Amino acid sequence: MATAGRPSGPGQPLNVPIVPASNFRAAPSGAAGREYSRDDGTPGWEALEGLIGELEGGPAVSFSSGMAAIAAVLELLPVGARVVAPRDSYTGLRGLLADGEAAGGRWRSRIVDMTDAGDLLAAVADADLVWLETPSNPLLDVVGIAEVARAAAAAGALVAVDNTFATPLLQNPLGLGADFVVHSATKSIGGHSDLLLGLVVCRRPEDRARLSRRREVAGATPGALEAFLALRGARTLAVRLRQEQETAGELARRLAVHPAVGRVRYPGLPDDPNHARAAEQMRGFGTVLSFELPDAATADAVCAALAVISHATSLGGVESTIERRAKLPGQEHIPAGLLRLSVGCEHVEDLWADLRTALGDPATEAPAESTVRPTVPAGSHP
Repeated sequence: MATAGRPSGPGQPLNVPIVPASNFRAAPSGAAGREYSRDDGTPGWEALEGLIGELEGGPAVSFSSGMAAIAAVLELLPVGARVVAPRDSYTGLRGLLADGEAAGGRWRSRIVDMTDAGDLLAAVADADLVWLETPSNPLLDVVGIAEVARAAAAAGALVAVDNTFATPLLQNPLGLGADFVVHSATKSIGGHSDLLLGLVVCRRPEDRARLSRRREVAGATPGALEAFLALRGARTLAVRLRQEQETAGELARRLAVHPAVGRVRYPGLPDDPNHARAAEQMRGFGTVLSFELPDAATADAVCAALAVISHATSLGGVESTIERRAKLPGQEHIPAGLLRLSVGCEHVEDLWADLRTALGDPATEAPAESTVRPTVPAGSHP
């Protein structure tokens, strides 16, 4: 996979260069060829789609943002389609579903607690599309993709999985029965907090054609620079992910025994309720964790006191970020003092010292040995 999306042959550049062109010289009359970037794409789009498609195991389509990718999948549904979505999920997804339902019933949504197996399977039986986000944002809940996909297939429903937290290196939902995989490449794939871009990978080639049509007519096209940066970022995903998730596991273990911290949510912890399911369907536990403090005021004070970790939204970059997600509208199910931490590439001891000081316990000593060492499998380097 190291050669996916790369030019080949003597005299070619090692990587597809930026092609800042909106239109191209036409082929002879009647011959097919690239003419207009919104319709026909650019070499940068194609290279990125080739790489991510190979990693996920299906044809890929790139979009201007993760939200554009989500919207394109929903737009494939007929009017009035029934969509099941997680209560704990990206707020943009639930906002889009609510807007569509309010606008004349473009679709009908049912928001469920995906950790309640009975409620989930009952909802799947009456669905046209089941949307999964696993691990979820920000509670890090893990849903059994294969189990839901089997139930959806029996009900004639499609399954889409937001795989942004896991990345293609840690989880491949198409191989577990999903029909669509969505990524916000803004996050770990790009990895440097400098672009907006989304991707959808699908099981069936005909769905790729439909998604490309949605991109074309909606104008949700990625920029040439953004495609170049996302592809460049994807080349280092395995290296970044290996360090970031090892650090995330170590921080999760230390936070779990810190006297100021309540529950730590990270599926890499052996006593986490999602550990067994994550170990079964994932190849590592990811770079994001959440931990709970007594209340919103305490959590806000910790965010303000941090110096190495940036108090900012979004995730998946080389720099660590932290945010109190319950401050956002539509997050009433989240404990008020919960902080979501996206772990970057900084040294683990620098991050721990920052957290320890902000939590007001500078005397706490870091344990000497970790029991959580998730790894990126060999041979997965993009």
